[in-house]
Amino acid sequence: MNAQPWCHPRLLLCTRARLQLLAELAVQAGLPAGVLNIIHGAHSAVNFICDAPAIKAISFVGSNQAGEYIFDRGTKHGKRVQANLGAKNHATIMPDADKDFTLNALVGAAFGAAGQRCMALPVCVFVGESQKWVPELVERAKKLKVGPGHMPDIDVGPMISPAAKSRAEHIIAEAVKQGAKLALDGRGPKVPAGYEKGNFLGPTVLTDVAPTNIAYTEEIFGPVLSVMGVDTLDDAITVTNKNPYGNGCAIFTGSGAAARRYQHEIDVGQVGINVPIPVPLPMFSFTGSRGSNRGDVNFYGKQAVNFYTQTKTITSNWRYTQEVTKLSTAMPTLG
Repeated sequence: MNAQPWCHPRLLLCTRARLQLLAELAVQAGLPAGVLNIIHGAHSAVNFICDAPAIKAISFVGSNQAGEYIFDRGTKHGKRVQANLGAKNHATIMPDADKDFTLNALVGAAFGAAGQRCMALPVCVFVGESQKWVPELVERAKKLKVGPGHMPDIDVGPMISPAAKSRAEHIIAEAVKQGAKLALDGRGPKVPAGYEKGNFLGPTVLTDVAPTNIAYTEEIFGPVLSVMGVDTLDDAITVTNKNPYGNGCAIFTGSGAAARRYQHEIDVGQVGINVPIPVPLPMFSFTGSRGSNRGDVNFYGKQAVNFYTQTKTITSNWRYTQEVTKLSTAMPTLG
């Protein structure tokens, strides 16, 4: 089962035709009829896929609400199900990190695709003296240009819908009421003429965000960065591990010892070391954990092949000559 990510709108327009063409090409290449099937639809199609006895495995990427439903319904019918779900990725910034590189990486990862991607970095945990870098991070975020993505020099495009924009703006307002400070307000951004009514929300930075703040507890999926300050690496690891999601995280540091400690103690499936978005390459899998994943095997690289493979073991015993054997109730062996 394939659910297209709405955060890449062009895919929504071309996916149906693209999949149909792929199926036609597969048949032309000699794939037997019925091996590859394309089913378009919404709720009823999902329920059919979850219930149909002929379908043995389901792979899903999307929200926790949809993914948990598919996982529960699919496994109830004895299917293998893998579901990659929500995220609240954290970046830990150590005082010994390369300041210029780190700030550029954080701004790009937080606000690229208007924050509407599962590998965005919506939470930055600044450790010790690195907390003094926050004003400069804000200044760099201010320079990002907001507008329609097809225009040159645009850094932050629109949100997917008026409802998504309204929800993000509501969370920003509630976050401030709950004690967060609005270091950069992206509401009502300046956009090119003719696009004033678009679904635009500019880069927004909230500081002094507590773990109980709505900006931290909700997956905003927008250009909103929550900034937290802690005293030590231990504190940063604790904050990250207490979050229910376990999709991805990153540490920026010049210390190999700090990086090694972080990678061993952090309870998150994908870890970047001086890498803002640890997106997997083909040779290894997405490995989100805890609240970001349902299932035992992930969906990229070798694990994807294993997921769609049903193991079968064949044991044979051929005798070249007639032998007189004695009946035995012991466990059979190959001897």
